[in-house]
Amino acid sequence: MAKKVVATLKTKSEAKAYTKVIKAVRSPKTGAYTFKEEIVLADTVAEILNRA
Repeated sequence: MAKKVVATLKTKSEAKAYTKVIKAVRSPKTGAYTFKEEIVLADTVAEILNRA
């Protein structure tokens, strides 16, 4: 039954493809890494990763 539900979710034309982007950002003060998470459209992933 679960496979049928997943198959119907993939075929809906009004749904957009979203991607979760996790980016490691280094703190200038301590040098430790923190992680920033965003959920964006799949078309804009390259733009998000190229931001400073």
